[in-house]
Amino acid sequence: MNQDLTVGKPEQVLWRFCMPLFGSVVFQQLYNIADSLVAGKFIGEQALAAVGNSYEVTLIFIAFAFGCNIGCSVVVSQLFGAKDYGRMKTAVYTAMIASGAVCSILMAGGLLGCKILLGLIRTPQEILADSRLYLDIYIWGLPFMFFYNIATGIFSALGDSRTPFLFLAVSSTSNIAVDILFVTTFHMGVAGVAWATFLCQGISCILAVAAVFRRLKTVECKGKFPVFSWHLLRRIAKIAVPSILQQSFISVGNIVIQSVINGFGASVIAGYSAAVKLNNLVITSFTTLGNGISNYTAQNAGAGRHDRIKEGFRAGIKLVWVLCVPMAGICLLAGKWLLYLFMDPEAEAAVSAGAVFLKILSPFYFVVSAKLVADGILRGAGLMEKFMAATFTDLALRVVLAWGFAGIWGSTGIWCAWPVGWSVAALMSVSFYRAYESGGRKEKH
Repeated sequence: MNQDLTVGKPEQVLWRFCMPLFGSVVFQQLYNIADSLVAGKFIGEQALAAVGNSYEVTLIFIAFAFGCNIGCSVVVSQLFGAKDYGRMKTAVYTAMIASGAVCSILMAGGLLGCKILLGLIRTPQEILADSRLYLDIYIWGLPFMFFYNIATGIFSALGDSRTPFLFLAVSSTSNIAVDILFVTTFHMGVAGVAWATFLCQGISCILAVAAVFRRLKTVECKGKFPVFSWHLLRRIAKIAVPSILQQSFISVGNIVIQSVINGFGASVIAGYSAAVKLNNLVITSFTTLGNGISNYTAQNAGAGRHDRIKEGFRAGIKLVWVLCVPMAGICLLAGKWLLYLFMDPEAEAAVSAGAVFLKILSPFYFVVSAKLVADGILRGAGLMEKFMAATFTDLALRVVLAWGFAGIWGSTGIWCAWPVGWSVAALMSVSFYRAYESGGRKEKH
């Protein structure tokens, strides 16, 4: 069901719209958590390290899919808010065509270059073969990931966060079952983990895209509309390219940090691999809620309802901080026990490294969540330069400090780089939002 985010009390509208998004991202993260959980519990510590090591490379591909999602979603939201339904449909098809081209290039580059990347990040020899096997299978599934992200972006742009949630709930829970089946019954090892994700994500992609086409048929517009527009592609790219660059540089930064971590051996790699999945579940939840706020901002900006954006910021902060309390509390107080889901008690060194990571980062979830709410408004309003400035500052600080702190405090020093980057970037993002709210609304969207 399509939802107009330009009417109704902002706090109620955002909570109703964003909570299914939160549920969706929880199930989305279950894909990667399931892979690590099954690898660690049913195959071994080295398999967990291999999947975790490969995950940092997959984030590069996810960055492109995420950027295409955001670019399409923001522009479609603006056109939907402006009731320009013909151009809205053109924007949808334009985004799909462009995303297909980008995906093809990435598949070719990934299949040819992943071995080189794994070497550059100093992947230990004992996990190299499994890391490469996982990545090769993952890359063949990139079209499913890309088009699924475009479909969910379109649903969000139309104010429908429930449909993506239902798709993800079914596919991610199925992925857990297929993971276990392929590994324990068919004894496929790391390949079984990768093929399970490929299969379940493929089915959810096909169903989601079919649902998008059916939904578009229900939106009436006058006359015929072109299936491709260079003008709308440029408009989508204005949002998508900075988002892709932002996520890509974060991914590259994470790969650099992974190379530092890899110097501490398989146990620290395994502990980090498990802990970072739990951390990413939290951060991706906040990021997705920020994306929902982008849709809210874009629809209201398209309708000229700038007065609602300030109320949306306050409601967004309240929403993410309500979620921060249990998330930070669980990671801080019970992080070690959560890590036992991925590893056996005998892997004490790995569990200890992961637990320290969660204890250091979790108190700062309140800080990074505020940044992501402000980022959501900056993206929805088209202020991509400011959004990128804050994000790149965060990344640069984390990469540089990870290298420096590792030489002083070992692996614990690497974890300390996160809070510093988050805090500085949060101050920047919130300051940029305040400037926009107090007088920057006249900037071109």
